[in-house]
Amino acid sequence: MDTGFTVAQLRAAVADAVRAPSLHNSQPWRFRLRDGGIELSVDPARRLPATDPSGWGARIACGAALFNLRLALAVAGTPARVRLRPYPAEPEVMARLVPDLPRRPTPAEQSLHAAVARRFSNRAPFWPDPVPADTRWRLGEAARAEQCWLELLIGVSAVNAFAEIARSANRVLERDPDYRAELAEWVRTEPAPDGVPAAAGGPQSEPQDLLPARGFGGRSRAPGRDFEPEPLVVVLGSAGNTATDQLVAGQALQRVLLTATDAGLGASMMSQPIEVPGAREALRLSLGRFGTPQMVMRIGYGQLGRPTPRRGVDEVLDLPVVPA
Repeated sequence: MDTGFTVAQLRAAVADAVRAPSLHNSQPWRFRLRDGGIELSVDPARRLPATDPSGWGARIACGAALFNLRLALAVAGTPARVRLRPYPAEPEVMARLVPDLPRRPTPAEQSLHAAVARRFSNRAPFWPDPVPADTRWRLGEAARAEQCWLELLIGVSAVNAFAEIARSANRVLERDPDYRAELAEWVRTEPAPDGVPAAAGGPQSEPQDLLPARGFGGRSRAPGRDFEPEPLVVVLGSAGNTATDQLVAGQALQRVLLTATDAGLGASMMSQPIEVPGAREALRLSLGRFGTPQMVMRIGYGQLGRPTPRRGVDEVLDLPVVPA
């Protein structure tokens, strides 16, 4: 077994890790090599105090980045053993990865890894083509593989009940001027390595839309036109809601998203009903599930797009200073 990872292995894995999703594409992570292990930390400078006061979203994002790290290392033949939140005295460190026994990557790992560079949040309307039953099963298996659950909202009544919860949560958030100001700060009208490009924001919401959408400055559409008539809505949940549970859920989220990408599907996230505590509890009760909802996604077939920009590897690494 190797004694530790190298800087070259760190850099190669981080190039994939930064492709993970995050609230407002804020990219709240940093990476370093310490005593031969790769460590992932939350970046307090990139927290969203109005949207994410508890740090839940930053931990979900770090969990998603962690899954990409695991995947990149496995595909390189250098899989890792992972400890979540390894240092009680350093709560900002989310995970530590050390080398495991070398092995060949599995076909499933190779397929998911190939999807990392293609995955993006598709905020445009999806086509009416239904997601096949076997693909829905694969999405559920992806969540279960990471010790989480995935609830598919089937039928008009289930989707309508969720939509009411989501719209109510969105109204609560939009009444907060700090939330609106923070959202506007992360919209990009010029090329930038973070934030959400206005061109990727999707069409602006209309009053008749079934599901709420964040106003990232997307284009308007014909008045009275529906966004999409019957979206596939899925809820990802974890056993609990500790910081560790949220890291676990972030890894499950990324596995589900990459599984969807590998199947030719698009996905976008709706976290408004998770961000409002009362809405999250109402959602949990409506599902009849034990545990905690951690993310909601809409999934379907849609138009091609491109991933949003990311900061370069050098901008997210903390490398030791070598004495002259």
